[in-house]
Amino acid sequence: MAQFDTIRSAAGARTAEIDAGLRAHMNQVYGTMSVGMLITFLAAWAIAGLAVTSDPAGAAAQIGADKYLTSFGYAIYGSALKYVIMFAPLAFVFGLSAMINKMSAATAQLTFYAFAATMGLSISSIFLMYTGASIIQVFLITSIAFAGLSLVGYTTKKDLSAMGTFLMMGLIGLIVASVVNIFMQSSAMQFAISSIGVLIFAGLTAYDTQKIKNTYLQMAHSGDSEWLGKAAIMGALSLYLDFINMFMMLLHLFGNRE
Repeated sequence: MAQFDTIRSAAGARTAEIDAGLRAHMNQVYGTMSVGMLITFLAAWAIAGLAVTSDPAGAAAQIGADKYLTSFGYAIYGSALKYVIMFAPLAFVFGLSAMINKMSAATAQLTFYAFAATMGLSISSIFLMYTGASIIQVFLITSIAFAGLSLVGYTTKKDLSAMGTFLMMGLIGLIVASVVNIFMQSSAMQFAISSIGVLIFAGLTAYDTQKIKNTYLQMAHSGDSEWLGKAAIMGALSLYLDFINMFMMLLHLFGNRE
C-alpha cells in the first residue's frame, strides 16, 4: 500500500509539473504574440504618418480633402512596390516555417518580430482608409472574440483536428480568391471573402490553440527547452496570423471609411 501511495504521489507531482509547464508555455506564446501585435500596429501607425501630409507643397498625390501622399507614401501605396510590400509577410511566414529547425530560439524570435514590423508596413494603409475610432472599435471586438475562441480551444475535450483539415482547405481557397480579387477589385467578392474569412479564422483560432497545447503535452517529457522555445514562437505566429486576419476581415466588413 505504501508503495502504491508513493507511485500515486509521484504521478501527481509529475502531472502538476506538466500543468505548470503548460501554463508557462501558453503565457510565452500569448506574450510573444502580444509583443508582435504591438510592433505591427506601432509600425503601421508610424509608416502611415510618414506617408500622408496636409501640405500640398511637394506632395506626390492627393487622396482626400487636405490629405496628400508624400513621395514615400506614393512609393509604398501607388507604385509597383506595393505588391512587394503586400506579399512580403507571406514570404516571411514561409521562410520562418522552413528554417525554424536551423535557427536558435533567439533568432526565431527576432525573425518573428521582424515579420511583425513587415506586417505593419503591409497593413499601414488602414490608417488612410478607415477612421481611427473604427479601427480601435474593431480591434477591441476582435480581441474579445479571439480571447473567447482561444479559451474554447484550450478547454474543450473535443478533438478539433478534423475541423482543422477542413479549415485549412477553406483557407487555401480564400487565399486564391483574395489574390484574384486584387486584380478584379470586386466589392461583392471582397464582401464574400471577408465574411467567409471571419468564420475560417475564428475556427482556426480554436484549432491552433488546441494544437499548441497538445504539442506541448506531447513533448513536455523531452526536457528540450530550446525546442519548446521555438514551438512557442511558431505557436505565437499561428495565433498572430489568426488574429490579424480576423481583424482585417472584420475591418473590411464593419470599418467606417474616411
